[in-house]
Amino acid sequence: MQSSPMLLEEPIRMASILEPSKPSFFPAMTKIVGTLGPKSRSIDTISRCLDAGMSVARFDFSWGDPEYHQETLENLRAAIKTTKKLCAVMLDTVGPEVQVVNRTDRPISLEADTLVVLTPDQSKEATPNLLPVNFSELSKAVKKGDTIFIGKYLFTGSETTSVWLEVSEVNGDDVTCLIKNSATLSGSLYTLHVSQIRINLPTLTDKDKEVISTWGVRNNIDFLSLYARHVEDVRHARDFLSKLGDLKQTQVYAKIENIEGLNHFDEILREADGVILSRGNLGIDLPPEKVFLFQKAAIYKCNMAGKPVVVTRVVDTMTDNLRPTRAEATDVANAVLDGSDAILLGAETLRGLYPVETISIVGKICAEAEKVYNQDLYFKKTVKHVGEPMSHLESIASSAVRAAIKVRASVIICFTSSGRAARLIAKYRPTMPVISVVIPQLKTDQLRWTFTGAFEARQSLIIRGLFPMLADPQHPAESKSGANESILKVALDHGKAFGIIKPHDRVVVCQKVGDSSVVKIIELED
Repeated sequence: MQSSPMLLEEPIRMASILEPSKPSFFPAMTKIVGTLGPKSRSIDTISRCLDAGMSVARFDFSWGDPEYHQETLENLRAAIKTTKKLCAVMLDTVGPEVQVVNRTDRPISLEADTLVVLTPDQSKEATPNLLPVNFSELSKAVKKGDTIFIGKYLFTGSETTSVWLEVSEVNGDDVTCLIKNSATLSGSLYTLHVSQIRINLPTLTDKDKEVISTWGVRNNIDFLSLYARHVEDVRHARDFLSKLGDLKQTQVYAKIENIEGLNHFDEILREADGVILSRGNLGIDLPPEKVFLFQKAAIYKCNMAGKPVVVTRVVDTMTDNLRPTRAEATDVANAVLDGSDAILLGAETLRGLYPVETISIVGKICAEAEKVYNQDLYFKKTVKHVGEPMSHLESIASSAVRAAIKVRASVIICFTSSGRAARLIAKYRPTMPVISVVIPQLKTDQLRWTFTGAFEARQSLIIRGLFPMLADPQHPAESKSGANESILKVALDHGKAFGIIKPHDRVVVCQKVGDSSVVKIIELED
């Protein structure tokens, strides 16, 4: 049975802060997206990442070829079998990214207060005084005084691998800049970001489309992460996916990376399946004092819309260090208290020295923040925002959460085929886990019969507090009618096996019986 949550608004016994946390099968209700790469692609490391709490694996196609990522994905599948833990797959597109091309691969040292020329002539060699770029219209997009950032991982705050430039002159196709800080650029490609300037490149490049239609189709990706500046970007991506067989089920997550995305946030939110607050580039576009305000406002809008929201760039220093800074630890907790569904780790797991430890520590911070999350206040705000009359499903979902909290249920079990009912329950942020029992449905395209459910189950792995299990497809008709009590028994056994359901606990069950939706409370025996 759930204990009462501790609230920050109430007096806290200071010594209680030092009490060790109780172990749990679910490291946290907040989900963790890990980017797989050189330091995190072996079966052993991925297995430990899954055990530590990673529930979504992100594949970043801004580097590496499809064959490399395929090998990593095969290792992920092997790790899933070993650990028996579900994991969804997110394909992250490159999008309209301008890059500096260094064909020599030699490090380039740039000195503060000197000049460097950016040129579209890629036949020239990169030097401390000349940097070739892969965008021919850069000189038309910028003007004197504009700010340009260049780096492999733009300004993590702790490294000298990013440089800040100020445009001093535009001469034909070339752009001359004053270097504002000393830095060393290493590798063959660096990202170039022009602050608050629109770059006239397509959101889905030809390379993106090729990767999606080959690697994405082959692997039935669950999520497509898309750099979104306008609502049309999301619509275009969804239209493209709809023509690729099973990928019509793939969810589109809009990455908000710049001022354009911020200005069109409401329209993008309505169209996208979820939102990623890409705070790296966004933190460059926005004044530092405005970043927190955008984060809180954007998360609130996503929460009220019932759309998952993911926050990035929280523990950058753990790329090279075993512990986060005080500011980073607080940042993770504040993301949870603001209402984030998931935390996305990029370089920290991609190339970081401690991918498993990073996932584990972030999960522990999330779990501690969840203990003091004011669910009662959030519930009231959400109900008020939805207004009356509520839709039938919304009413059932909110009632299930209210009942679970009132009787201090240990878990909510929701039967669903599309996943919508479970997502609505999660929208009200119950303090206990929600086991989403996905009932497979048999469908045909006139050529073959297939069961649905796998996509829906995996896609809930990014939603806070939602933990899926796929029901046995042998009795879909019985399950659909809600008459199959054996599936409920399987779900209860599932919860008992993982230690979240104990004897004498109360469990709230949300299911469909005929044409009616039912919320019932079960008190378990020994």
